[in-house]
Parts: sequence; C-alpha cells; structure tokens
Amino acid sequence: MRNCFRLAALIVLAVVASGLGGCGTINGHLAAGISDYVPHWAGGLPADAPPRPGSAKYEEFMKERERKRLEPAQPKDESNKGNLDALH
Repeated sequence: MRNCFRLAALIVLAVVASGLGGCGTINGHLAAGISDYVPHWAGGLPADAPPRPGSAKYEEFMKERERKRLEPAQPKDESNKGNLDALH
C-alpha cells in the first residue's frame, strides 16, 4: 500500500511539473505580442520606440533612419553665444 502511494505521488508530481513547463513556453509567446499593447504608464514601451525587427514597419523605419544619417549636419546656431558671458 505504501509503495502504491509513492508511485501515485510521483505520477502527480510529474504531471504538475509538465503542466508548469508548458505554461512557461506559452507565456513566453504571449508576452512578446501583448507587450506592444501595454501603455507606457503601466510599464510598456514608450510611444517613440522603434518597431520590432521583422514587422512591416521595421524596413521603412530603417530606410528613414539611414536617410537621416546620410544627410549633411545642420549648421550650429551661434546667436546664443553672447548670453553665456552673463552667467560668469
């Protein structure tokens, strides 16, 4: 009788462990998709975050980023240079 109880307890533990392992993989897949819809105030991505690689907007984002990188730099505005002397 005692060996039967141990065998039953071992089988129950194995089933529970398998079930918990399955939940971990399912939650990993859900978290990747759901995290895009969580608002920033609740810990989600900010509004200006780049799109995820592999999404439809990612290639468009990378092309725009490369275009901005290749543009010549804007000349610096030196009109405020005289205002720094007043701080010293």
